[in-house]
Amino acid sequence: MEITIGVRDLPREITLESDQTPDEVAAAVAAALDGKSSLELVDARGRRLIVPVAGIGFVEIGAETRARVGFGGR
Repeated sequence: MEITIGVRDLPREITLESDQTPDEVAAAVAAALDGKSSLELVDARGRRLIVPVAGIGFVEIGAETRARVGFGGR
């Protein structure tokens, strides 16, 4: 699934692919906004992304991606 995070005072968004479910990501964002100092997510390659809560402008959670099968599966 693709996640896009808008960070204040940065002209570009942060985009990452994650194996987490949309509900897991939404729960992590809600927990971070509810009192934590940072939002921590893990991308599909196992890398950690840590964003200070004060810098978060928005978080866009995309639909889950399904593995494609066949010749058009690029």
